[in-house]
Amino acid sequence: MNQQTKTPLNGRIGLGTRMAYGSGDVACNIVYGMISTLLVMFYTDYAGVSPILVGSVMLISRIFDGFSDVVMGYIVSRTNTRWGQSRPWILWMALPYSLGAVLLFTIPRSTELVQFVYMLVTYNFCTTVCYTAINLPYGSLSAMMTRDSRERDMLSVFRMGMSPFGRIIAVTFTLPLVKLFGNDQAAWIKCMSLWAVLALILLVVCFTFCKETVHIAAREAQGSVSLGKNLKALGSNRYFWAVLLLWTFQGTTQTIVGTILPYYCKYIYHNDSWMYSTLYLVETLVIIGVTFLCPLLRSRFTKSRIILFGAIIVLVGQGLFLLNPYSFRWCMFTTVLRGIGQAPLSAFIFGMIGDVVEYGQWKTHLRQESFIFSGGSVGAKVGMGAAQAAITGIMSVCGYIASTGASVEQPQSVLTAIIGIYALAPIFVWILVLIVISLYRLDRKYPDIMLELRAREAHGEL
Repeated sequence: MNQQTKTPLNGRIGLGTRMAYGSGDVACNIVYGMISTLLVMFYTDYAGVSPILVGSVMLISRIFDGFSDVVMGYIVSRTNTRWGQSRPWILWMALPYSLGAVLLFTIPRSTELVQFVYMLVTYNFCTTVCYTAINLPYGSLSAMMTRDSRERDMLSVFRMGMSPFGRIIAVTFTLPLVKLFGNDQAAWIKCMSLWAVLALILLVVCFTFCKETVHIAAREAQGSVSLGKNLKALGSNRYFWAVLLLWTFQGTTQTIVGTILPYYCKYIYHNDSWMYSTLYLVETLVIIGVTFLCPLLRSRFTKSRIILFGAIIVLVGQGLFLLNPYSFRWCMFTTVLRGIGQAPLSAFIFGMIGDVVEYGQWKTHLRQESFIFSGGSVGAKVGMGAAQAAITGIMSVCGYIASTGASVEQPQSVLTAIIGIYALAPIFVWILVLIVISLYRLDRKYPDIMLELRAREAHGEL
């Protein structure tokens, strides 16, 4: 370690710290898992809101959400506390985020205008404001904990290996608990309150045990950089655009499956309880298991090559599903294949974003952890919002009948749309993943880039 770079370049991050870091995304996914999967069904089938109204809120909110990410990236870059730049935001926003999650489910039974305004305000408070102010600093924190690419990969593995437990808690157990608590809106509020308390505890754990250790003297001497210069540097970073697209596709496919699967189980398999929970749990457990196995392949293959193999497996599995979309057992089998294929992208996406931070510093002489993570997050959120808006829009056009918990019979046009969305949309998304990852070359350049950066920093330069 030299005098100009007071940074652990090769220091190993302990298991406890990795797990504490992963607990942060477990907390985020307890809440965001509900938002990206069951919230739409709650609005349409328990609060009685029309699908087109729900889709409008989701789409409008994504416009605000994308803007908020850029703003938050700028705010984090200007944050300077005894806890660091990114870390304090996890503590500051933990309680507001948890409260915002509960407010999502307290929508009043009133006119469409009142419901629209309430959904718009509470949805944006929870996602645009609170989630952004936690998840963006949380993501950039990994690049501030270590500069070792493999250690960042392990933080990414633990993040994405543990984060599905948040979705398991929120998604797999929610519907059974809702039915246990009375199968009405009050039951949803009680259930979300339990998840919100758990999320709050996990965020405090993440804040307590994860420290910012990357301190580059040349960067600190550089001082503040204008927003315009930051955005120009970001735009010229080709690999930023690659990981933005990959993160977008990951969020999009998770949202498509998570949003349409409850409807698929309810109206195609005629079981909206254990079948949905079982399929979601199986896919999530497969992703978790394979995610933790992915580092074993890193000694032989680059991250991009492993993700490429995974994309092919997803496409094969989803193609096989088309052969028998009405069989629950066949769906279970192809769900396992899809989970295996999704795992490599989940395992390495945030490690790749950390690599892009170093590439950006090498290319532009600016280190942009918060801007790169915020820019990538814009894509993920836009993909999620667009997917939810498209799904609700298609179902509305096809004649979906909203309800308030009562059993209804949907027209054949809606059933056809549900099958089409669940079966075909993931294929389209993963073809795009295959194209982007085939063109990704940073893995091979990274060692030489780090050698040059270390030489620069030894002379007090970025």
